[in-house]
Amino acid sequence: MSADEHVKRPARPRSVLQLLTGRDFGGFFWGRLVTATAVYLHSVVAAIVVYGATGSAFAVALVPIAQFAPQLLLALVAGAWADRGDVARQIILGRLLCSAGSGGLGLWLLVDDDATGRVLASVVVTASLVNGLGFVIGGPAMQSVTPLLVRRDELPTAMALNTAPMTVGRVVGPAVGAVMTQLTGPAQAFAVAAIGHLLFAGLMLIIRIPDIERPERDADESYSIAAALRYVWRDRPLRLLILVVTGLGFGSEPTATLAPALAHDLGGGAGTVGALTSSFGAGAGLGIIVSSWMAPRVRHEAVVSVGIVLMAVGVAGCAAAINVELAMLAMAGAGGGFIIASSSAGTLVQLRVPDHLRGRVMALWMMGFVGARPVAAVISGAVADALSVQAAWLVVAACLAAIGAWCRPRSLV
Repeated sequence: MSADEHVKRPARPRSVLQLLTGRDFGGFFWGRLVTATAVYLHSVVAAIVVYGATGSAFAVALVPIAQFAPQLLLALVAGAWADRGDVARQIILGRLLCSAGSGGLGLWLLVDDDATGRVLASVVVTASLVNGLGFVIGGPAMQSVTPLLVRRDELPTAMALNTAPMTVGRVVGPAVGAVMTQLTGPAQAFAVAAIGHLLFAGLMLIIRIPDIERPERDADESYSIAAALRYVWRDRPLRLLILVVTGLGFGSEPTATLAPALAHDLGGGAGTVGALTSSFGAGAGLGIIVSSWMAPRVRHEAVVSVGIVLMAVGVAGCAAAINVELAMLAMAGAGGGFIIASSSAGTLVQLRVPDHLRGRVMALWMMGFVGARPVAAVISGAVADALSVQAAWLVVAACLAAIGAWCRPRSLV
């Protein structure tokens, strides 16, 4: 399907229902929902298994490090590939690698169910690294596809909807993972995650993605990584928006890394870990509703600041929680702030970036968001082990507050 054919649509923007039931955007949306659920299922089960094997929050931090550190090395290359090549094929390849990581780990656990301690933790971390390679290969392509599937006047609605898969995934994935770990074992949970990635890969075979309009002159320069870096550097609001998403990634990681230790401090087990991480996702679900209400009434720049403040308050609340219920409430507040800020920040970025640079710029976006997560995992895990879980939460909240103060609404215009 060509770009010219793609724009021959009714002048009136499609409704939410029409977008969700359409073959292209709808298929992409539901596929992302399934694969996001698989991502969070893998993450929470991996955290439970590693914490159970080692009893160390720092050891749990090695899981997100393995999953997300490859972003720092390969994201820009993958973004350039997305701008030059076949984004559908790139997404499929990424999902196949993620499926191999989760499925291979599940199979290994079935074959060798006696592994314990560092051996078990090492295998889980290695499988998570394979997942991480899938993330980095397919991630920039996934982030750059939405503007190609909708018209410009449909983009704010589509971007708000785009937050739903990750939100639902954060609720359903940890809950399913925790329950399956208790009832059937982690091997079966990892197998379900692998199937989820395969389902999205299958959907990508039928989704029609139009061609990107590419500049005819200075093609080598236009598609270079340096061109994208210069574009971002010269655009101060865009630079700050990438800083914002870096802060959001930093702030969101401890909700997974510290969840097992927090649950342990509050007297809970695997079920409590699932409840805590799912609460973050439930709060994000409410955040979608609030963000959708604010979008036509409040400038996106102001919405970003509101979200950062709410997330910082929620993270600080995790440090003050004296029981599971208060911890869940704090997690929900952090999740709501996260989605409010990330949705509006994502819309601002998509509206500022031309099509032929989008893959590389969104790779920078992902480097900020995902690359900050292993850093947050190391810092929060080390502080939790050396001092306390409460101290780790407060460090993260302070970082979020600092970014909120730096990236005020007027600086994002």
